[in-house]
Amino acid sequence: MPLFYRRLPRFEYVSPGTVDEAIAFISGHGEDAKLLAGGTDLVPQLKGREVKARYVVDLKAIPGLDAVSSNGTSVTIGALATISTIARSPLVNERLPLLVQAASVMASPQVRNRGTFVGNICSAVPSADSAPGLLALEARVHLLGPGGERIVAIDRFFTGPRTTVVARDEVALAIEVPLPPAVSRGVYLKLSPRHSMDLAVVGVAVHAVCDNGVCTRVRIGLGAVAPTPVRAPVAESLLEGRAITPELVDEAARHSVTQCSPIDDHRASQEYRCDMVYVMTRRALTQVLLEGGK
Repeated sequence: MPLFYRRLPRFEYVSPGTVDEAIAFISGHGEDAKLLAGGTDLVPQLKGREVKARYVVDLKAIPGLDAVSSNGTSVTIGALATISTIARSPLVNERLPLLVQAASVMASPQVRNRGTFVGNICSAVPSADSAPGLLALEARVHLLGPGGERIVAIDRFFTGPRTTVVARDEVALAIEVPLPPAVSRGVYLKLSPRHSMDLAVVGVAVHAVCDNGVCTRVRIGLGAVAPTPVRAPVAESLLEGRAITPELVDEAARHSVTQCSPIDDHRASQEYRCDMVYVMTRRALTQVLLEGGK
């Protein structure tokens, strides 16, 4: 039977009113309890019997988790802030346009209106559109569990396909993104057959701070090319502190390919993905470092 027509399996619906209540419940029920934010990943997984849940713990009744705010040094994206909220947020558009680019090419409008930005990284698919930009911006994830709060750098958050450092009794409260200097520039490029409707075959984010043709900071985030989203540190080091030329950009793009260990699947071969990492990284670096991105 097609997934669209399958009924959801039976489960008990739980709607805590506070984060503490949610943590207490999932701590007491272990793998039997699954957290629900937007549900755009969990519901299809339940329908497809990919995951089992005796309890579905809906976070949407918890006030304040949908906020997008700034303290002057960073922007905090709450666990219930939707992808559409990020795409439309005046704050994010002004200070973190790289994330707006990523949010604007995720899935369909219906999914963007329902799915959450934090949920996109918690699902931990290697092709997550939010991940390369968050890596390039050196974001941090705030987690809360029975032992208190801990903050994890985004480049240590993913542990494998669909796995993260989030413990089964923890809730991902928010993503915190440091505000970059006003002179910084960035871009997210996604290669996919149908733009936003398909998963990324390759996703590349570049963010840089440059002065008079010399970059003091460059970060490159790659998606859909390894078991987890990854950075390209060798390419970054090659570019930092040097006058940027087309030849240097080309060399850095070639170094980015060395970070890749993609799979062969129905969407693209391993060889094609590696070729496209070079092409897409060179294009992104050219836009940011030589032409001037957003």
